[in-house]
Amino acid sequence: MATAGAGPLIGPGARKERPFRWMAGERPSASCYLDERTFRLCCQLFLQHSVTIQDGWSWEEIKVADEGFMRKTVLIPVRSDTSHHQDVCSVHTGNTESLTEELQADVEDEAAGVQSVCESPVVLRYEYHVVYSSSYQIPVLYFRVSTLDGRSLSLEEVWSNVHPNYRQRLRQEPWDTLTQQEHPLLGQPFFMLHPCRTEEFMKPALDLAQTQHKRLNYIVTWLSVVGPVVGLDVPLSYITAVSAPD
Repeated sequence: MATAGAGPLIGPGARKERPFRWMAGERPSASCYLDERTFRLCCQLFLQHSVTIQDGWSWEEIKVADEGFMRKTVLIPVRSDTSHHQDVCSVHTGNTESLTEELQADVEDEAAGVQSVCESPVVLRYEYHVVYSSSYQIPVLYFRVSTLDGRSLSLEEVWSNVHPNYRQRLRQEPWDTLTQQEHPLLGQPFFMLHPCRTEEFMKPALDLAQTQHKRLNYIVTWLSVVGPVVGLDVPLSYITAVSAPD
């Protein structure tokens, strides 16, 4: 997708919208629908601001299917709590009472160095995709996580890196449940935040904007809510700089 000065986003070969089916069999309010054309226009405005502030978002086009999605890769440091590091720490910080003073001093110096390594953050690569769901008629956040040497994290490891403030709610309530699914456009395993209750937080925001006669960009509002759950922050400047498409 082009950014500043981009042309039309919907080509003549764009797919037709399939019938909408909600998770519980109930249709959400019409204000919560997002057709694919509006999704692309919202993304275009979002990407224009991303270029301005150098936020790293891009548009990935699947030319064969005439589809696409927004993409961003972020390096995020997290505290390492692997059993290997724990074992190393326990070995080097054990009882030193039986050692001579000189040897004990050497061991304590080494332990301090190992402890520093154990407490140092591990850097993970998060790749986020904002994909339009024609079945839900709303955007869905897909992502995958790997170490810098290319090892993909398991679902359990991803759960462990979700902020505690969100983790308890995600486990207790079905909205935005963190699961592993096949990417609808790439056919590869990704994690996703299930969109079955997006209406619960989007409808109040959309209704308020309509009441106050304010222009609200769906992607900005939605991503500001779901992104932080999995470590993706949306700068506040998007809210003031990115308007709804005409």
